[in-house]
Amino acid sequence: MITGGTGFIGYHSALALLDAGHELCLLIRSEEKMRGLFGDRVIDYVVGDVTDEKKVREALEGCNGVIHTAAMVSIDKKDNQRVHETNVGGTRLVVGNAVNMGVTDIIYVSSVTALYNPKAKILNEHSPPGTANNAYGKSKVACEVYIRELQDKGAPIHITYPGSVIGPDDPALTEPHVGLQTCLKGLIPMMVGGSQWVDVRDIATAHCRLLELDLSPGRYPLGGHFLSWSALGDALGSLTGRRMIKIPVMGGVMRGVGRLVDSINAVLDTPLDIPVTHEAMVYASNWVKMDDTLAKTDLGLELRPVEESLRDAIRSLVEAGHVSVKEAGDLIS
Repeated sequence: MITGGTGFIGYHSALALLDAGHELCLLIRSEEKMRGLFGDRVIDYVVGDVTDEKKVREALEGCNGVIHTAAMVSIDKKDNQRVHETNVGGTRLVVGNAVNMGVTDIIYVSSVTALYNPKAKILNEHSPPGTANNAYGKSKVACEVYIRELQDKGAPIHITYPGSVIGPDDPALTEPHVGLQTCLKGLIPMMVGGSQWVDVRDIATAHCRLLELDLSPGRYPLGGHFLSWSALGDALGSLTGRRMIKIPVMGGVMRGVGRLVDSINAVLDTPLDIPVTHEAMVYASNWVKMDDTLAKTDLGLELRPVEESLRDAIRSLVEAGHVSVKEAGDLIS
């Protein structure tokens, strides 16, 4: 059973499992959206929310594996309570009921946010829960604490921690793709730091192998390839054949701009539609690298080249109308 099957990671994880011959049940909120993505490939599904225990238990019935990817992301303070109820409450219902119903293979999809600590030197499977300050981050940390408590009691749960996830066929427009969309305008902020980019198809492969291999419960960072902002600009320039203008900016200034945007959004009925928040700028200017060694060792995971992921992501963004043909440059022409 998969939650969030019409989201980016859930959708690709579902495709990987279907291609591998598994039978799926999806817990979804929109049958129309599911049909638009899967056609007739998914036969078993339940229309409901992760906060509805009756629907959760109905979807879990008869399943021996679960991938819980569903989560609510919002920077609007009016959504803080819903973010907590969806992420923490939903995780307790989905994972908690899966454990109680005897499901033997459970994957909880976490986030770098759940581990992030700006003072850490590296993030790996031994890292403690993070130090997030916003509603979404706090909810993911709370989920992390809950899942680890279940693991400590012997529950058969794996946790995965994706970095900045990119790739083709994003059903929506996720935050890392918004970042690419912004950079393809041609202006690259030259801050200290950078980001790690991981292909959604590699995450799907990792989830498939976690369900199929006989492994003890574990925690698997899936950060991907680290690129400094300068290296990202070079990669985008090489792929598109365009000249990317690199603008030197200080991380402290961008973090200050992020705080300003957060303050403005706090009083607006509709938050500003720009990829700048204090949290985003903290990550952008002070990224702590994730160590993927355990996934490579236990799962035999080989990450595809970041250039391939960027290429396929940009082409898909063009097809969806999020990036212009001109911005994609040589990738299209």
